[in-house]
Amino acid sequence: MMKKSVTLLLTAVLILIAGACNEIRNGDDQGRVVLKVTDAPFDISNIESAMVTITRIELRKVGDGISDGNPFITLSEDTITIDLIDLRNGVTETLLDLEIPSGEYDLVRLYVYEAGLKLKDSDEIHTVKVPGGSQTGIKIFLRPALEVSEGNLAEILLDVDLSRSFIMRGNPAHSNGFIFKPVIRAANMAKAGCVRGVVTDTAGLKISEASVWIEQDTVLATAFTDSLGFYAIIGVPAGEYAVSATKEGYDTVRFEGINIIAGNRTIQDFELTKK
Repeated sequence: MMKKSVTLLLTAVLILIAGACNEIRNGDDQGRVVLKVTDAPFDISNIESAMVTITRIELRKVGDGISDGNPFITLSEDTITIDLIDLRNGVTETLLDLEIPSGEYDLVRLYVYEAGLKLKDSDEIHTVKVPGGSQTGIKIFLRPALEVSEGNLAEILLDVDLSRSFIMRGNPAHSNGFIFKPVIRAANMAKAGCVRGVVTDTAGLKISEASVWIEQDTVLATAFTDSLGFYAIIGVPAGEYAVSATKEGYDTVRFEGINIIAGNRTIQDFELTKK
C-alpha cells in the first residue's frame, strides 16, 4: 500500500538535465515516483489549445506475484486536464509525485476520458471521447523498466505525439473537427538524456518552426523550433542516433552517430541552406 496520497504539481517546469536520484528517507521500503508529461509537437500555428482529460493512472509491477493476477497499483483517480500546447521544447507538467513500493515497473496505464481542440480563429471547442481510453486504459510500456528503490526518486516522462494523436478532418484542414487516437511513449528518465540546440540559416538568422527529429531505425521523437530557433527533445533513451532538421524552402541537414548519454545534455546545432 502507498503511504502518501497523490500530490499534484501543476506548474510547468523545464528539465535541463534528465533524470535524478535524490534521497528522501530510509527504512520503509518505499521509493518515490514522479510522473511528468510533455508533447512531441506538430504544426500549432492555427491551434490555440489541445486539451486531454485523464481520470486514472496505474503502474504495473514486474513479477509481483499477486494472487488475483492484477499487478497494477493505482497512482491517481483524480480528474486531470492538461493543455498539451503549452508543453514544448523540454517543458513538462508534473501529473503526480508520490511514494510507491520498491520494485521494477514496466507499464503505465493511462485512462483518457476525452480530448479537446480549439482553433485560434474560432470560439468553438471540438471535443471527442477516447474509444476505450476511459474503460480499458491506454497501455504505455516502459523500456527499460523503471527501478524504484528504497528512499530514492524515479521519474517517468509521458511524451504525447500530437502530430499523430490529433488527426484533422475536413477540407480545408480542421473544418470538420478531428479524431483523437493517442500515440504516447514513456521514458525512464534515469536511463535517458536529451538533445537540444539552435537552428539557423547560413546568415546566422534564427529559424522558427523548423522541424527537428531524432531516430534510431525509426523516428523516436520530434520537435519544432521556437521563435529563437531553439529546440529540445527530452527523455531520449541512452544510445546512438541520427538527428535531422529541415523547414519548407530549406535543405534537410542530418547528423549521424549522435551519442545520447543518460542524465546528460547533447548539444546539436543546425545550419540550413535555402533551396
